[in-house]
Amino acid sequence: MTSHAVVPESVRRTWTAKLVPAALVCLAAPVLFVVQVVWLGWIVLALAVASAVLVDRRAGVAVLPGRDTEPSIARDVSLVAIGQFIVSLIPLHAELDNAAFLRFTLALGGAVVVPYVISRFVYRDYAIRFPWRGGGRWAWWQWAWLGGVIVLGYLILPFYFITSGVYMNWPVVDTPELIGRLFVGVGAVGIWDELFFVCTVFVLLRRHFPDVTANVLQAIVFVSFLWELGYQAWGPVLTIPFALVQGFLFLRTRSLWYVVTVHLLFDAVVFGVLVHAHNPGAVSIFLV
Repeated sequence: MTSHAVVPESVRRTWTAKLVPAALVCLAAPVLFVVQVVWLGWIVLALAVASAVLVDRRAGVAVLPGRDTEPSIARDVSLVAIGQFIVSLIPLHAELDNAAFLRFTLALGGAVVVPYVISRFVYRDYAIRFPWRGGGRWAWWQWAWLGGVIVLGYLILPFYFITSGVYMNWPVVDTPELIGRLFVGVGAVGIWDELFFVCTVFVLLRRHFPDVTANVLQAIVFVSFLWELGYQAWGPVLTIPFALVQGFLFLRTRSLWYVVTVHLLFDAVVFGVLVHAHNPGAVSIFLV
């Protein structure tokens, strides 16, 4: 097997032919998950992969695995495209019944597992990794940011969900069972977000582009997914910075465990707000 190291930051450039397939595969996300014209999104994904193959051929990079000296944009774009294609096979509207849990498990799980398996066993590289223990011990600022996430979520999320009415994009949770299902669903999707958007999309793209460019590209996919999931209205004002910060934190800490912890703390506040919004007469710690 081969393991393609990321090309040094000083060598990676934004404005190269690789940007065309990379931009296409990421711009397919708004088509799939915001505009929700699925067939058109699939066409954009196909164009992304086809253009990536052409870029590799012009650069003399082998599309099929071999003794590569640099990463293949066709392989990496194809993995991102496959993941998005699998996710697009189901509606992403939040539901809490058993059938919905099964759909989400198969589709979201497949969007992570299938690209990983193809990367490892078909392309024979280690492009996708899940560094749960990476980064060593957490620094003081990492602990401080965990507290900051809770404070910011407490101050911003109730105002966003309730005044915009987007909490209605989630089902009513007025029984212990439904509240428990919501808790599991919100947490599971939050973990998946980091496995796919950061450890798959972002990691694959930064093998070809500067970190900032790769982060912006993955944020397009991240925010588009969250839009269909329910973070609509002026939600992107929150989700765009969140996606970019998560990518930055992963680069800085090299720890999947840390970015997942940040995400789960944020989602814990989301969970509390949704329960409060659907049960306004109950006792709540929120100000809205």
